[in-house]
Amino acid sequence: MFYRWKPYVPSAERRRQAARAVARFKKKGATMMPVVLDGRAMAKTFWGKAWCDNLERYSDYSNRLPRGRTYVRNGSVIDLKIAPGELTALVSGSSIYTVRAQITAVPKVRWKAVCADCAGAIDSLVELLQGRFSKGVMERICRQDTGLFPSPKEISFTCSCPDWATMCKHVAAVLYGVGARLDQNPELLFALRKVDHNALVATAGRDLSLGGKGPATGKVLEEAGLAEMFGIELVARTEGPASAGTAKEGANKKSSVAIGGRARSKKLTPMPKKTKATRSERVAAKAGKHSKPSGPRSSRRGRG
Repeated sequence: MFYRWKPYVPSAERRRQAARAVARFKKKGATMMPVVLDGRAMAKTFWGKAWCDNLERYSDYSNRLPRGRTYVRNGSVIDLKIAPGELTALVSGSSIYTVRAQITAVPKVRWKAVCADCAGAIDSLVELLQGRFSKGVMERICRQDTGLFPSPKEISFTCSCPDWATMCKHVAAVLYGVGARLDQNPELLFALRKVDHNALVATAGRDLSLGGKGPATGKVLEEAGLAEMFGIELVARTEGPASAGTAKEGANKKSSVAIGGRARSKKLTPMPKKTKATRSERVAAKAGKHSKPSGPRSSRRGRG
């Protein structure tokens, strides 16, 4: 009995086969998460590249990885789901094959060592997930056997294909697909290794708080900065209470506030003026004021 090689299938046809397979599963109500590359590179970000580099550094995988890259580029990984400690995937080939991989959690002692070595070097969660940190932190996280990425002895896998090899091309495609997925969701790596990525940032935060450092001088806003930011003119405050006359004069003047470089003035509501009395009213009031009282006083004068 002779084993016959299957006929060659062009890449374009493999892509069409994968697309048809995804459509069939979706029609049945399945939630599909295919691996789609942007170009030919397996990964473009720090986390995705670091994952792929970690796979390629081990000789155990060197013979099977090239076929896996071809499958990923053809879109043959039609579904990939990453859960804590586990990968499940569907790969389109001559048939649809199911791939499962188990990845052990990072040992607690190792994770504590990684956090301690990176303490104070990662400022925020955004920087961590975007891979924006120093070269020393990168080397520590990617360190072989003692970093965050798994070694071959920490990965076990199965595939439903008839290939008897330790790692078939379908498994290799799935492992490369993880690198592509980390480009979009780098936090999945921490979930896969069952560690909390916030611990790296929290360690940095504790170091800053224990150091007792206050805000940097350059971060304190001065008056000039406030005036420029809000577009207002800050007037120096006069020391000491104002006199009554000064306050009265200021109340009668227009109050103005400079906003955005333009002065908008608004008159204060004037107090109602007293109406002037007529000439006759003034004469009558004056006469009444200086008039002598009559009655008892005049009668006493008459008695004498």
